[in-house]
Amino acid sequence: MTHYLAVDLGATSGRTVLAAIEGKQIRMREFTRFENPQVPLLGHVFWDIVYLYDQILKALKLAHDEHIELQSIGIDTWGCDFAFFGADGQLLGQPYCYRDNHTDGAMEQYFEKCLSKQEVYAHTGIQFMPFNSIFQLFTLQKAQCSAMSQAAKILFIPDALIYMLTGEAVCEYTVASTSQLLNPSTGELDDKLLASLGLQRQQFGRMVQPGEVIGKLSLQVQQATGMGAVPVVAVASHDTASAVAAVPASNEHFAYLSCGTWSLLGIESPKPIISDDSLAENFTNEGGLDHTTRFLKNITGLWIFEQCRKEWNAVDGLVPRDVNELNALCLTSSCQSLINPDDPRFAHPTSMTAAISEYLTETHQALPATPADYVRVIFRSLAARYREIIDILKRLTGADIRQLNVIGGGSRNQYLMQFAANALQMPVIAGPQEGTALGNALVQARAQGAVASLQELREIVRNSVELKEYLPQ
Repeated sequence: MTHYLAVDLGATSGRTVLAAIEGKQIRMREFTRFENPQVPLLGHVFWDIVYLYDQILKALKLAHDEHIELQSIGIDTWGCDFAFFGADGQLLGQPYCYRDNHTDGAMEQYFEKCLSKQEVYAHTGIQFMPFNSIFQLFTLQKAQCSAMSQAAKILFIPDALIYMLTGEAVCEYTVASTSQLLNPSTGELDDKLLASLGLQRQQFGRMVQPGEVIGKLSLQVQQATGMGAVPVVAVASHDTASAVAAVPASNEHFAYLSCGTWSLLGIESPKPIISDDSLAENFTNEGGLDHTTRFLKNITGLWIFEQCRKEWNAVDGLVPRDVNELNALCLTSSCQSLINPDDPRFAHPTSMTAAISEYLTETHQALPATPADYVRVIFRSLAARYREIIDILKRLTGADIRQLNVIGGGSRNQYLMQFAANALQMPVIAGPQEGTALGNALVQARAQGAVASLQELREIVRNSVELKEYLPQ
């Protein structure tokens, strides 16, 4: 049996997953797992991309040693970050991490010295975050970064790893769309934005869409791992794009929620939606499979709950250690208070419970008296925020949204899912929990001819994973 190797790299850990298509089902198993530490060095924070590359080599060697035949390899990662390579093809230092604070204040400085906020949004349709690639590059240019000044190639993280594996330099569409340098109307990096940074289009790889076979493992990689000339496929290289590709919807009348510590709530649109209203609401237009646009908004996920849980766990016996038992406490409370989870005070407070109480005091609502009250407030508030964003989605797009598909770890929280169904007054379909690697593997299978269409891809997901439907009560 042949397998697809999905390399799934997150901002704290990475893993490789083996996938095999059997009829109309896909079988997945985690193959290797490793940390992805952020490296503090001389006042900045970097990614160790050489270490990540070596972990991929180790997985390939292990597959060879276990006589596993690989049909192809695909890589997905987080967005925005990039690596510099010199004219001789060598890596010019480790990539900066998006959490490095060197971009503090960069957006405002860019708007003042280069292009206005309105013009940047009109060219890209991307929400404004200080770590977007455009502001990272602006900061490095201003700091006279030696690696940037010598860079013959600037490659986003998944593209950089593909280059290291194959020698082929590409710019995969979905991850490029997170940079705030890509113009979704043209499908290319925007010349005016590049010029504002003193960059040229040829410094980036050729634009490719998810599902294109980029090349094969280089001879050096083959010799180091024992593998043959395995094809490397450009999947939906931004991890959220891979996850959305695996949403098991059977029609277009759905919104998706990628639910974890943070959440992404949006729809698939056949074209970008760029207007004064979408700018005012800070919605983003990111690339998706089959030239679709992921029109979405970043919102707070279970971060607030996780921070409260840390506080409670610091006091022995205050709450159950088991997260499912803690979640269930919401059923023992009748507290009706609500917070806005996206209020800035909840970003990094010293005490999350104190921040919640402060918000409720200011808005003249009842204060939680027990952890059960806090849990109920958090879950109901998240559900209310989902309803608010979906109402905005309907207004901005005219979309006929009839169900919410929830993917990611938060889909396992049955209480949050039921609160969401109640708030939205529509069905909530929970699952799959591990959509990113699933989407990665299925795009590889599609590139190799084992899957014919996006509809068939999603049918395979529905046949392969356990889904749970929550109806309004």
